[in-house]
Amino acid sequence: MKISGAQIVVECLVEQGVNVVFGYPGGAILNIYDELYKNKNRIRHILTSHEQGASHAADGYSRSTGKTGVVLATSGPGATNLVTGIATAYMDSVPMVAITCNVGTALLGKDSFQEVDIRGITMPITKHSYIVRKVEELAGAIREAFIVAKSGRPGPVLIDIPKDITAAMCEYTAIAQKDVAHAPTVHMAQNIDRIRGLRKVTDDQLKKAAQLINNAQRPVIYAGGGVCISNAYEELKALAEKAQIPVAVSLMGKTAIPSEHYLCTGMIGMHGSKASNVAASNSDLLIAIGSRFSDRVISNPKQFCTDSKVLQIDIDPAEINKNIPTCENLIGDIKMILTGLLPKIESKKSSDWNKKIEDLKKKIPSMYTEKVPLHPKFVLEYVNKKLGDDTIITTEVGQHQMWAAQFYPFSKPRTFLTSGGLGTMGYGTGAAIGAQVGNPKTHVVHIAGDGSFRMNCNELSTISYYNLPIIIIVVNNGTLGMVRQWQHLFYKERYSETTLDRGPDFVKLADAYGIAGYRVANETEFTKAFDEAANSGKPAIIDAKIDIDEMVLPMVAPGKPIDQTLLEI
Repeated sequence: MKISGAQIVVECLVEQGVNVVFGYPGGAILNIYDELYKNKNRIRHILTSHEQGASHAADGYSRSTGKTGVVLATSGPGATNLVTGIATAYMDSVPMVAITCNVGTALLGKDSFQEVDIRGITMPITKHSYIVRKVEELAGAIREAFIVAKSGRPGPVLIDIPKDITAAMCEYTAIAQKDVAHAPTVHMAQNIDRIRGLRKVTDDQLKKAAQLINNAQRPVIYAGGGVCISNAYEELKALAEKAQIPVAVSLMGKTAIPSEHYLCTGMIGMHGSKASNVAASNSDLLIAIGSRFSDRVISNPKQFCTDSKVLQIDIDPAEINKNIPTCENLIGDIKMILTGLLPKIESKKSSDWNKKIEDLKKKIPSMYTEKVPLHPKFVLEYVNKKLGDDTIITTEVGQHQMWAAQFYPFSKPRTFLTSGGLGTMGYGTGAAIGAQVGNPKTHVVHIAGDGSFRMNCNELSTISYYNLPIIIIVVNNGTLGMVRQWQHLFYKERYSETTLDRGPDFVKLADAYGIAGYRVANETEFTKAFDEAANSGKPAIIDAKIDIDEMVLPMVAPGKPIDQTLLEI
């Protein structure tokens, strides 16, 4: 049966199990939007206020559900508005398929109206990018894009389709969902297993790794986002408990193990706990699982864990020995590797090493216990107390992001959505939209800074229109808090352009969008406002005033060894 390219796009999305997409229409992509109009009962479209918001929503949908997020945009500025969202997904290994449309093939390369080489622009920030010049290749490109996005180390893929290709007709053969993985792709002549990134470790490799772990006297696990991507939560916990190994987590690995687990030492790195940083620095074996040794974790690579052997387990061979040399490594799916490794690990009892780390866990900044009218620690702990462990927390980037990572007691997978690699201010509102759309029966709370929130607060229109019961807590200190903290510490308190004394009034902003707004300045006011917002089942904004001088502690100064963790400033 012959159908149009636009129809092929819709049919292929349905093949892949896609039932929701995020986007913003325009001239070049109208044929696809016309088909979406005809298929409202099959694919729900969420119209955002801006393409960047749509890209972050697709990202949040993916992170919270484990599915591949899909975002649509038109040519030119519509496509370029996706770039930050695509880069955010790329840095954090989030599976996403971005579908853009371009000018007609006859107009490509002629500086046509709203023409841009979006494939070229996004090549460094996608796993793969396509431009489809023949309608006969469209279905194969879409099918392959979903394989590439989800397999190996996940990430975003872009498909750019000239407008005339969406109107062109060709034969199309439907594929049942159960057969999608084996459907023809544009590169079927090549080895599709290479595209999928399949790789298995040998039994000898597992034995060597197990021997390292069994012989270690002071082992520490450094768990990253790869554990979450692989759904290896239970396997990680089983390994830690069997060998009594303390577990430090990266920002992206916050939900890899429950925060309250007795072996969890908290976050590692620049704003990590004293226990995690000192334990890793004094370990004789550091077991990095799904972690990429980012600069925010290791600080100074020449002074990071200098006396430790390093065993690295990762699906991406490019990460092995990239930042820190290893003595052994296992490359492949983390869940599969840990499953094979566990039977070879000796059971151990708690040791003096565990006792030392338990003592270190008690070393916390004094500000955690200081009495102030309203502290982020109280805010975050109350959210958990009121709504429970299934709540999904999204953040922007800045001090509030670190406070969320430090203070919220995460215990469930896929409940912490934040931009860790790119550090994208403006990420969280869109991510919260995607998370709420993908998890309609789950509470979603967005923790924002007053600086970050303003970057994409236009998405309040989306939240209001779709009546998404997201509670937004603006941790309002009247400044770009993290930048100001650095100015305080390293620039002799020269606060250049970081004071936000120009509004807006967040309560009035909420009202403008038909959303409930609250302004609070102490614990009593906060609990009352939050209870009311949570009980309403509707969207709300809580403007929570905190002290401008509140700092994120602990902290490791840039370039210093991570065991030099400052608890006080």
